[in-house]
Amino acid sequence: MTRPSIEVLYEDNHLLVVNKPAGLPTMGVAADRPSLLALAKEYVKRRYDKPGNVYLGVLSRLDAPVTGVVLLARTSKAARRLSEQFRARSVEKIYWALVEGTVRPAQGQWEDWVARDERHRRMHVVGPTMPGAQQARLGYRQIASPAGRSLLEVTLETGRKHQIRLQLAERGHPILGDRKYGSQRPWPAGIALHARRLVVSHPVGGERITFEAPPPEPWKHFGVRL
Repeated sequence: MTRPSIEVLYEDNHLLVVNKPAGLPTMGVAADRPSLLALAKEYVKRRYDKPGNVYLGVLSRLDAPVTGVVLLARTSKAARRLSEQFRARSVEKIYWALVEGTVRPAQGQWEDWVARDERHRRMHVVGPTMPGAQQARLGYRQIASPAGRSLLEVTLETGRKHQIRLQLAERGHPILGDRKYGSQRPWPAGIALHARRLVVSHPVGGERITFEAPPPEPWKHFGVRL
């Protein structure tokens, strides 16, 4: 079995940014299973000839079927400062999603209350007074509508588990390939959700810095420029 590799988008003494492939968990799996975090640590260890354990802090975790930008901190100081930015919601998070149907209106904002269903390992839209309910907000705009589908650019304002997948499916527009949330359309690998762009302030220099990941090959068949 071929071991997955990682595509590095950016690196310096404080940050490592990679383009996650579909099907690779970000972290939190058994030691004998590959994860993005484990592969990234191997990469740093080889490239910089690091002895012993390599520190990497995951700042932008993606679901296994999702592709795109993942930000890792190479020092605990950088991880702490970046975590503060995520908590303060000063980070810009842009996703691309290919969904079933034509989304109307073509631009807008959605707000829901969501809660975990641990038994079925998914999320549900619930009332605001439901125990464990969390507010979920995003903005979107339709970029194109190829063959009865919609290509959306989604600005994620909160970072709830499965948030984009759930909020789109709740409105009758599941992401292609996302069978967990009701999609009947196939997708070659994972689902058609891609973390396209992440904008943060550098944890040491302070300058705003943009990381952008090209979408995987299958997207070009829907008129998406790679």
